[in-house]
Amino acid sequence: MQEQTSELKKLAAIAADLELPAELRTNAIEQLGRIGSHEALLVLLDIVASEKRVLKERDLALKQARGIIKAGH
Repeated sequence: MQEQTSELKKLAAIAADLELPAELRTNAIEQLGRIGSHEALLVLLDIVASEKRVLKERDLALKQARGIIKAGH
């Protein structure tokens, strides 16, 4: 569990860093969707709510969040 929390924090930091290349941020968002936990869902929803974000990334985060919700997590 501790390992997943550490990975989640790293992915959240990568996804939030607007100075990193878009490809890295996109990969981090996709990985958050694969984790599928409640905490990952909250991180994804924070990305969706951020108006500083690129629309494409917000859409991807919403898609990943929707997947987690449909899976029942």
